[in-house]
Amino acid sequence: WGRCAMATLGALEQMDCEGVAAWLLRCQHPCGGFGGDEGHDPHLLYTLSAVQIMCLLGRERELDGERIARYVANLQRPDGSFVGDEWGEVDTRFTYCALSCLNLLDQLHGGHVDVDKATAFVARCRNFDGGFGVTPGGESHAGQIFTAVGALAIGGALHHVESDVLGWWLCERQTAGGGLNGRPEKLQDVCYSWWVLSALAVLGRLE
Repeated sequence: WGRCAMATLGALEQMDCEGVAAWLLRCQHPCGGFGGDEGHDPHLLYTLSAVQIMCLLGRERELDGERIARYVANLQRPDGSFVGDEWGEVDTRFTYCALSCLNLLDQLHGGHVDVDKATAFVARCRNFDGGFGVTPGGESHAGQIFTAVGALAIGGALHHVESDVLGWWLCERQTAGGGLNGRPEKLQDVCYSWWVLSALAVLGRLE
């Protein structure tokens, strides 16, 4: 998050880029995945963050894309979903992390994962209100919607989204004070402004 903010501000050169890259590579495991710190277990969330950081630094070519892709592929289940790590939690966030990671590494269509099964799983997480949950039947949530819409966009499967219905559901997240919440009847939170507006941007519905 820090590096993304600095990149947006055009201020990356104010950070120790060499030090960040060196520390990051020390967080990688032989399996190809990255942990949140040195000695931490590998996880799909941290692996995507690591790839994103190296891309921000313009050093993605220093990564072994094939090795990371194999790690990601080993986390896909037969139904197309992804687990975050060896402990087996399934979440639409992990599908987004997997497809985004592979896309950044130019490995999305390298035969490592079944993209069609992955997007079909996300489609099964769609609800009557147009939103998406963590797993099929899970409550619609703005954070999950961003990851679901993002995964479908990367996988070339946005046709699974009911854009009119979902667009209005996302717009209805704005509260009287101007902020946005993640679910009906919840308080606004700055982070949901990101999730909601990002999802609307992907859908071309910001207006």
